[in-house]
Amino acid sequence: MTIDRRSLIAGVAALPGAALVVPAGAQTAVAPGTAGQGLDAAQFGVRAGADADQSRALQKAIDQAAARHAPLWLAPGLYKASGLTLPPGAQLSGIRGQTRFVLGQGAALFSASRADGVTLTGLVLDGGNIQAPGDRRLVYLANGKSVLVGDCEFHKAAGMALMLEGCSGQVTGNLIDGAAVTALFTLDARGLVISGNTIRNSGNGGIRVWQSEKRDDGTIVADNRIDDTAAGAGGSGQNGNAINVYRAGKVIVRGNQIRNAAFSAVRGNASSGIQIVGNSCTAIGEVALYSEFDFEGAAITGNTVDGAGIGVSVTNFKEGGRLGTVQGNILRNITTPRPMSDPGEGYGIGIGVEADTAVTGNVIENAAKIGIAAGTGPYLRDVTVTGNVVRNVPLGIAVSVAKGAGAAVVSHNLITGARRGAVVGMEWDKIVTADLVLVAPGAYPQITVSGNQVR
Repeated sequence: MTIDRRSLIAGVAALPGAALVVPAGAQTAVAPGTAGQGLDAAQFGVRAGADADQSRALQKAIDQAAARHAPLWLAPGLYKASGLTLPPGAQLSGIRGQTRFVLGQGAALFSASRADGVTLTGLVLDGGNIQAPGDRRLVYLANGKSVLVGDCEFHKAAGMALMLEGCSGQVTGNLIDGAAVTALFTLDARGLVISGNTIRNSGNGGIRVWQSEKRDDGTIVADNRIDDTAAGAGGSGQNGNAINVYRAGKVIVRGNQIRNAAFSAVRGNASSGIQIVGNSCTAIGEVALYSEFDFEGAAITGNTVDGAGIGVSVTNFKEGGRLGTVQGNILRNITTPRPMSDPGEGYGIGIGVEADTAVTGNVIENAAKIGIAAGTGPYLRDVTVTGNVVRNVPLGIAVSVAKGAGAAVVSHNLITGARRGAVVGMEWDKIVTADLVLVAPGAYPQITVSGNQVR
């Protein structure tokens, strides 16, 4: 997919117990459930449940608390506001699930252009699906070190729920539900940790980790639950991904539970050094685990996929995609047709790789077309396929022998129930050899087939 900077930005456009009551005018308040001291927003005229917009009083409270280097505590209740600006060091905390903000007519509920130390915890942020011109973000934080967004809820964002640009820090333990575009979008991150969040019903993307230019990012995306990611804006893969890593190097995507994504569970695009480890993926519309286009170094290890168009793809050697391992994954029921893109391409391939890649110790069961595909047309170089179990597929392992294709080793795999051949040579979509388990490669000395067991 081709994306310029304008489309990059525009296209993605409860603790138990009672709250501590603090008298109005008190200078400090103890945060419920913590030992910290802070200012009570009520002393600045902020009133939970008031019918009027609270933006002016809230802004005063935020500014005063930040100037005193103190947290600002907000009592349970409903606050109507918009366009609130967070200065460096601003810390806002509420009672989890009970301190609720409803967006007015501003472009964002909270924004910070210099977000060093900005903290949001225990808040419920409701966008009400309110539409407005331009980008629509419930929370926008930029240029910040040690940012923390934790134990918050985001509901009904008409665009993005949460956007972080040029930030480091943590986004942890949040619920993001019903974002019309993207639940969580990070651009030009500097080593974020995105962990333990629950994301549901995103219109075009769950978590997007992007760089405006290809470079290291270092974000860790771990232990999140992401359900029901749609592709409302269409396209050929830029939408509909539970986790999308674009141009961002050295990103780790680990231990996530992903269900029902229109395109990919995890899609790395031009992302070198990506690690996709130990994720559980169910009901994925296109390629479940994808490393594509201009990348070097992809480790796809220990994941499970049950239901997808293709299980794992490490591809686009033509555009510089190379160097990877696909190891120890369990891939089942690779049968789902692609929903809206690339109608001429096939589906039903357990693992497909092209260049400088080892495919080792995987289990593939019930793929509609091919268990493991090594190369496509001339796009094959230095691939090994060893020690895998392939069951109940028409073709067990397919190796490209088209003109220009390079070397591959297929050895010590166990292949059961391959009805059209255990190991075959292909020119694009056409089988051009007998079963290479039974006969020597002959005219294709670059292909080594040995020690495979067929049942």
